[in-house]
Amino acid sequence: MYLCPRLLIEVVNLTSLNYMPVKIRLQRHGKKGKPFYWVVAADVRAPRDGKFLQKIGTYNPNSNPAQIELDIDEAIKWLHFGAQPTETARRILSYKGVMLKYHLQGGVKKGALTQEQADAKFEAWQKEKEQKITAKKESLHKGKASAKQESLKAEQAYSQKRKEAQAAKAQEATAAPAEEAPAQESEA
Repeated sequence: MYLCPRLLIEVVNLTSLNYMPVKIRLQRHGKKGKPFYWVVAADVRAPRDGKFLQKIGTYNPNSNPAQIELDIDEAIKWLHFGAQPTETARRILSYKGVMLKYHLQGGVKKGALTQEQADAKFEAWQKEKEQKITAKKESLHKGKASAKQESLKAEQAYSQKRKEAQAAKAQEATAAPAEEAPAQESEA
C-alpha cells in the first residue's frame, strides 16, 4: 500500500489535532519582586501566563515556609490523563504528597496494595509531613524571638555605654572649672 505525501501530511495533521499535550506548570501572578503562582494544567503550546485548562492550586514563595494550596485529587486526575509536570511543579506536587498518592494508586491498580493500605500509608505520610512543617515553623518563631532578645540586649548595652560616657563627660566638665578656679587664685 502506498500513501501519497499529501495524504500522509493530512493524516499527521489529524492525529496532532486529537493529541493535545498537557503540562502541569506554574502561572505567574503578583507584582514585580513579589511573585505568586497558580499551579495549572495547561496546553503545552499556550504561553506561560496564557490560557489554561484548569487551576489546580496556588503557590506563594514569599512566606517562610512557602504556602502551597493544592487540590490533590484534581492533580492526580491530570496525572492519570497523562499530564507531565514541569520540574518545579513536580517538586511542589511531591512536597504535598500528590506524587506519592499517584504512586500508591498505581499499586492499588496492579493489586499490590488494597485501597485501605494505600490510604493508611498516605495518611501516615501526611501526619509526618505536617509535624515537620510545624517543627520548622516553631524553630523559625523561636529564632525570631531569640534574635529580637539579642538585639534588645545589644541595644541596652549600647545605651548603658552611652549613658556612662555622657556621665563621665559631665563629670570631667564639672571637674575642669573647679581645677581652673584654684589655679587662677594662685596666680593672683
